[in-house]
Amino acid sequence: MVNIIKEEVLLDNSLRKKIEFICDFTNTKPKIINGSIRKIDKTNLTYIEPHRIIIKNTTFLAFNYSNEIFIENLSNKINLSDLEDYLKAL
Repeated sequence: MVNIIKEEVLLDNSLRKKIEFICDFTNTKPKIINGSIRKIDKTNLTYIEPHRIIIKNTTFLAFNYSNEIFIENLSNKINLSDLEDYLKAL
């Protein structure tokens, strides 16, 4: 039987503050869902689930200690510094 171990990872405090600061400028409120690490027991397989940030019905994906944020999936990324301009365009 396959046993999957799930451990929640909290969003880094500095990243949370940056996102909330950007949302204050755009008059929006983010909904933040913490990511997790999923490990398959007795193997070396690990999956890191990114943090989900929902703003204006758009899901953004973020990893701790990264300056990039992903829009809807991992193939569309922008710099965190460009998030304010992106949100204003929505």
